[in-house]
This record gives sequence, C-alpha cells and structure tokens, in this order.
Amino acid sequence: MPLLEPQATMQHPAAVPAPQRVRRLGGWMRAALAFAAIGPLSLVGCQSIAGSTIVSQIRIVDASPDAPGLDIYEANVPVSYNLGFGNVTSYIPITPGSYNFTATSTGTKLSLASASATLAGSQQYTLLISNVAASIQATVLKDQSNSAPGGQIALRFLDESVAVGAVDIYLVPTGAAITAVSPILINQNFGANSGYVNVPVGAYKIAIYPTGTTPIATTVAIYSGSTVTYNSGSAATVILLDNKILNAPALQVVTAQDYSSPGATI
Repeated sequence: MPLLEPQATMQHPAAVPAPQRVRRLGGWMRAALAFAAIGPLSLVGCQSIAGSTIVSQIRIVDASPDAPGLDIYEANVPVSYNLGFGNVTSYIPITPGSYNFTATSTGTKLSLASASATLAGSQQYTLLISNVAASIQATVLKDQSNSAPGGQIALRFLDESVAVGAVDIYLVPTGAAITAVSPILINQNFGANSGYVNVPVGAYKIAIYPTGTTPIATTVAIYSGSTVTYNSGSAATVILLDNKILNAPALQVVTAQDYSSPGATI
C-alpha cells in the first residue's frame, strides 16, 4: 500500500537517486519531497486533498534529544530524511492500511525503533519518535481530524521531556495574572498524553512549573510562552521537549496544528 508523498528535511547522498525512486514507488512520487520537515513552529494539518481518493495522513515528530539524524521508512520505502530533534513534518497523505514504520540512523538504514499501525481512511496520525537514544521508541498516535465543539479549541499535551520531571501546565488568558489561573493539567511526567482537552476559544500563553508549585507574580516558570490566539474549532498538539541550549529555560514547546478551522491563527 503506497504512500502518496514522501517528505524530507534534506536528501542525503546515500538516498536512491530521484528517477530510480520514482520508478520503484510509482505515481505517488510526482509531488515528492513537497513538504519540508521544520523545527519548533506551528504546523497546519491538511483537512482534504483535492482530486484524491480517501486517504489517511501521517506526520513524524522527532522528540529524542540525543538521537542522531533520522530517516523514516515504511518497509523499504523512504518517508522522510534527516529529521533532527524538535522537527515536525507536515502531514503526508498515505493509502489507508496496515504499516510498519522504522526510524533509522540517517544514511545507514540502521534500525533504531519501529512501530506498526493500521491507518484508517480520512484520519490523521502522528509517528512519535521519543526518549533518549539508548531507549528510543516509536509510537503511532491518532490525531484529531475534525473541529472542536463550537466556541472551543481542542489541545493535546504530550510530555516528551526526559530531564525536567513532573510539571503542572497553565493556560493563561490574555490580561490574566498567573495567581488567578488554575492549572489545566497537573503532575505531567515523561510520556504523558493528556488526550484532547476542550477549552474556551481565546488567546492564551502556556506557562509550566514544577509540580506542586503555587506560582505568584515573581515565580519563574520553567517555560513561559508568548500569547497565541486560537480560533473556534481548532485542534492542536503541544509537545514538551528538553531544551538543549545552555542558559535557557529547561523546556521548549513545539505546537503542531491538527485541525485548522477557517481563520485560525495557530
């Protein structure tokens, strides 16, 4: 069951030359490498593919802080090249069916982790590569591919930080003091998946503190983001990652958009 579009950050020299890859993989290569995997930015989920049959969609998230560059394969078919820590690909159309995805060290085909999943038509999924290199793992998650209820947004939080420990997560509305806000999630540890949480539409910033902290105005968060406006019906996945930059907050956050409602700004 062929993929419809592969994806890459960069084609490494060991990759099969493009003409040969087209012959081997067929017509779905016509838009090959159309999307580039990028770093910690908000990414828009694709809701439909003009002129196509019913397909699934999958994206890849590299959340392993010390793994080498990764190539992703389905069987022997390349899906994405040279992913790095914090990279999130755009959604890649794929024929519904059962698949085995393998993460390999870039340019070597040395298998590091794999995950099998059955992908349903008209659904979206995330292949999550996580944990430290010595314990690297691959997991396929089902994403929200439809609108949140009217007047609300749907946010899913994935804690993929291996170093920080348990945290409490706050959504702070524009103009609100942290002391006036209760955490949306508490005691989130590595590997936690909140599922989709519906919250009122609005503009929020994410603030994260060690679990058990009662923040006041002068309390320093281990992560404090900028204000983001979420439009009604939007759905997004918020991924907590270790920050490898010295003299920086211990956490960084990557937001990947799962469902984009009309006029959404995330």
